[in-house]
Amino acid sequence: MAILVPLAGYLIVDHYGKNVVHVPPYLIAERVDTIVKDGKTTYDTIYHQVKNFSLTNQLGKKINLDDYRNRILVVDFFFTSCPTICPTLTSHLKMVQEAFNKHDTLVQILSLSVDPERDTVQKLKAYADKNNIDPKNWWLLTGDKKEIYDLARYEFFVNAVQGDGGPDDFIHTEKFVVIDKDRYIRGYYNGLDTNDVRRMVNDIAVLHIAKDKKKPGLLKRLFSKN
Repeated sequence: MAILVPLAGYLIVDHYGKNVVHVPPYLIAERVDTIVKDGKTTYDTIYHQVKNFSLTNQLGKKINLDDYRNRILVVDFFFTSCPTICPTLTSHLKMVQEAFNKHDTLVQILSLSVDPERDTVQKLKAYADKNNIDPKNWWLLTGDKKEIYDLARYEFFVNAVQGDGGPDDFIHTEKFVVIDKDRYIRGYYNGLDTNDVRRMVNDIAVLHIAKDKKKPGLLKRLFSKN
C-alpha cells in the first residue's frame, strides 16, 4: 500500500499558503530564558538540538550526522534478528523511502541497531539486501552500544527507562522520530500505524516548504518563464 506522493502536497501547501496547514511544532524544550529589556520581560524557549554523532553504516562507511545538515531525518531503532515489530517498521520505512524516491536528497532515514554487538556491518548489509533497502538515503547503523543507547535516551528521547547501555540493558520502541534540517525534533510517530506514518510523510513535506517563509511559491518557480 502506497503512502502518498509528497510533491503533490508541496504544490498545494506552497500555492495556497503556509497558514492553511499545521506546521509540526518544536519539541523537547530544554529551558526557558528570561530576557529583560527596557523594563519589559520576555521569555525565550530553548529547544533541544540533536548533537553530532558518528556510527558505521551497512556499507562499512563512517557516518557523521553533520554530513546531513541539509536533509530532514527520519530515525528509528531496530535490530536485524527482531521477530516482532521490526519487520513492520522496516516495511513502513520502505514506503516512506518510496514516497520520496524522486526527492532522495530531501530525506535521510537512519535506523540505529539496538543490538550492535551482533549487528555487524555484514549483518546490516545482508538485512538491507534482503529487504531491498536502497542505500542512497537509508543507512542502517551500528557502533558502540552505550553510545547508541545514550542517543536513544538523551538525544532522541524515545525511552524513558533509565539504563547504562550494559549487557542487560535493552531498548525496543516503535517510534519514528522526525528531525528537521536544523536538528530540532519535530515529531514522534507510531511506526506500526500506517495512518500515523502517512501523517509523518505529510509533516515532512510541510517542514520542507515551511523552512523559508520568504521564498517564492513553488508553483510560481516551477512554471515561471523567467
